[in-house]
Amino acid sequence: MLTLEDIRAAAARIEGRVLRTPTLPSHTLSRMTGAEIILKLDNLQAVGSFKERGAANKLALLTPEERARGVITVSAGNHAQGVARHASLLGIDAVIVMPRFTPSAKVTRTAAWGVRVVLEGENFAEATAFANDLCEREGRVFVHPYDDLAVMAGQGTFALELFEDAGPLDALVMPIGGGGLLSGCAVVARALYPDVEIIGVQVEAFSSLSGFPGPEVVPQGGATIAEGIAVMQIGRQPLAVLRGALDRVLVVSETSVEDAITAMAEGAKQISEGAGASALAAVIGNPDLFAGKRVAIPVTGGNIDSRILANTLLRSLLRDGRLLRLLLEIPDRPGVLADIATKIGRAGGNIIEVLHQRLFTAPSVQAAVLEVVIESRDAAHAADIEAELRTTYSVRRAATDLRLDKF
Repeated sequence: MLTLEDIRAAAARIEGRVLRTPTLPSHTLSRMTGAEIILKLDNLQAVGSFKERGAANKLALLTPEERARGVITVSAGNHAQGVARHASLLGIDAVIVMPRFTPSAKVTRTAAWGVRVVLEGENFAEATAFANDLCEREGRVFVHPYDDLAVMAGQGTFALELFEDAGPLDALVMPIGGGGLLSGCAVVARALYPDVEIIGVQVEAFSSLSGFPGPEVVPQGGATIAEGIAVMQIGRQPLAVLRGALDRVLVVSETSVEDAITAMAEGAKQISEGAGASALAAVIGNPDLFAGKRVAIPVTGGNIDSRILANTLLRSLLRDGRLLRLLLEIPDRPGVLADIATKIGRAGGNIIEVLHQRLFTAPSVQAAVLEVVIESRDAAHAADIEAELRTTYSVRRAATDLRLDKF
């Protein structure tokens, strides 16, 4: 079983090889949630994720014979980059197997360390099976992304730094994928502050511990913005730790994770990937559970694809009313567009996009449909803009998402 001494030894072993990341309060997120929010910014690591900690510790423990054989791992991106970086620094030949769905930014950054990247499998399970077969054929050392005591010990150094910098906490809220981070941090938390509440977070599609403390369930799987915790089954060794240390598991929705990414960017000025924002989503979604408490949240990674980040921010703005999509039925005559623009401007709105459609959607040859996207301050301001337009025109709100079939 993993011990505090193992984690302290790992901290000494990887000192200078990974960044000691900042632990900071977020006053904006604290006001938003009603809790005292403490952020630990492992998105600032050289590879943009806490995964570097476990990889650095595992590779540092390899014997000369094992280093000569080379290593192989499977990962959706962050563990891959951690192994790639430290294998490169140590001169170890490495192969990284990644599922085909892995965001392109993570694939590119992993390959940039000079390792061999293989895209194989439609999901993590298929990629793992391929990696295990390749490992046997090439005689490499398999570096598991989470079900490995050395990796778990490395991840636990996150909590050593957190408690040294933040002191006592009421709650530690962390994402659960394979369980390596939470199990390592739980060992530290229980040893140093036995009364701290340890809460794990999973996304709906991969909520194998949704019935905790009951047995694992088979998650439905599927697409998720939190691909870093898109793991069907938690690791055997992490689960053994968590069975005796975890207090509860919270499950969050896709939209709540998207909104948490936006809240992190706007409120804490931090870029977080979906898995890294899932803990904040849990706190935002359960205000009664965390009100008035001192709560630590890890920003576990910042490796989000730029296109996905842009779309996520826009979707969140649409949901909370700061982007307003309206469809107006208007007479097809001169001056109408100018009048609409004047009304929107007078109400304080900013026109982002306009689509003037005469041929395909208009109810009459003498009418037109105008779709306009407007930037507003908040939902109340959006309602004021809509009310101003309704004084003259027939107005309805368009769908509050960005799916192509809604345009």
